Amino acid sequence: QVQLVESGGGLVQAGGSLRLSCAASGRTFSGYAMGWFRRAPGEEREFVAAISRSGGNIYYADSVNGRFTVSRDNAKNTVYLQMNTLKPEDTAVYYCAAYMGDSYLMSRKVSIDYWGQGTQVTVSS
Repeated sequence: QVQLVESGGGLVQAGGSLRLSCAASGRTFSGYAMGWFRRAPGEEREFVAAISRSGGNIYYADSVNGRFTVSRDNAKNTVYLQMNTLKPEDTAVYYCAAYMGDSYLMSRKVSIDYWGQGTQVTVSS
């Protein structure tokens, strides 16, 4: 069992930045690929970013590529999402995810092993 707890969400103006954190506890954190997803009001949950167990492979959705940066610290059992140049369309609940498979698969409709409870990000125009 893995417990994931997100933090760092909030309200920010367009063009601003936020840094989300996801702290993991339970089974070995480094044994999982980690990712971030989001769900906007009235929309389905969508892939945002994924990072491999070692951090050597990283994948982004086209909508955030160049603005968001995912990273992880296996010593701290934490994964991060640095979000820059935020836009109103980035408004969503952001979820942390842990996956036993390969990180590149997280952008596809795979069965994620563990989800966090989500943290709200609101970008005002």
